Amino acid sequence: MKGMKAMVKKIMKIVGIVFLVLLAVCICAVIYWCYQNLHWWEKDMKQIEKLGIVERQVTLPNGNVINYGELEGDGPALLLIHGQMGSWEDYASVIPELHENWHIYAIDVYGHGESTHKEELYYLDVNGDDIIWFIENVIGQETVVSGHSNGALTAAYVAAYGGDLVKGVVLEDPPVFSTQGENWENSFAYLDTYKPLHDYISSEQTECWEAYYLRHCYWGELFMKDSMPGIANYAQHYSESHPGEEVKIFFMPASATSVFHYVRQYDMKYGEHFYDLTWNNGISHEQLLADIEIPCIYLHAKEDTADNGVYLCAASKEQAERAVTLIGDNCQLIETDDSNHNIHGTHTQIYVDAINRFLKGYIE
Repeated sequence: MKGMKAMVKKIMKIVGIVFLVLLAVCICAVIYWCYQNLHWWEKDMKQIEKLGIVERQVTLPNGNVINYGELEGDGPALLLIHGQMGSWEDYASVIPELHENWHIYAIDVYGHGESTHKEELYYLDVNGDDIIWFIENVIGQETVVSGHSNGALTAAYVAAYGGDLVKGVVLEDPPVFSTQGENWENSFAYLDTYKPLHDYISSEQTECWEAYYLRHCYWGELFMKDSMPGIANYAQHYSESHPGEEVKIFFMPASATSVFHYVRQYDMKYGEHFYDLTWNNGISHEQLLADIEIPCIYLHAKEDTADNGVYLCAASKEQAERAVTLIGDNCQLIETDDSNHNIHGTHTQIYVDAINRFLKGYIE
């Protein structure tokens, strides 16, 4: 009997130790997860800084300033154009692998980062023409251009009208047709970003943008409706406790809050030109796409819709296929297996492979 009790006691002790070890591992995992949520960009930035990336600025003859990161390399020139509420640093996670084959230039578009903030510049052709100047006068050699989201529409403009130096273009999930009004008010971008932006600009702004956004974002309404008011209150408290700083939420993943990292250097009037559909400045997407004659790869995030029919994607499959048809035989459509809009961040190999297809000067 005593032997049995001793054995049970020993087993219970082992179970207790195992439980404590598992508990410690879980606690460490949670702490690490929270730390990553607060510092998600640091590892990538340190890596590209170690590689020697340099942030520069150039002033154009018209007085506008384009801010950009440059990482010199032995390969041909690659120009990267970020999307809404981003900056050139948005590409930090993919730059090291791209650097193996390319000399990289990543710019801040107007109204973002350290480039000029003037509302009269927040148009497709105005920014596009200055980026063409940048290619001709700063890069000064044959260039492949890649843009993300509305930056992909800007890349399409550069591809169509940029002249002989532009040799290829990657369009990463552009919001084709929707951002010129097609089913616009039933799109995720409109409901989640541009309408809240417009309403915030028009309001008394009694709370910070981050709190207002979390209180009114469409993804929150779809997936976390009951939790969003509390999260928004936390964001407001953080903003008040850290005036002028980026709002950080330790219990939310970077995929949900990364946009806050760049918003303090973002002019909300830029977004207003998407809300009222003036950003295209009279340029139709149909004509823009039809005017692209150089090799093109269109990366499309898989179509997804909410139960109520709202598009949870930048473009439907039909819109993407229509865009490729307009560009013609020189364009290849590649679709991912999910609807994550940030293809270069979540499908890095697909993105890098698409860029590297241009090393041979053509699409196979």
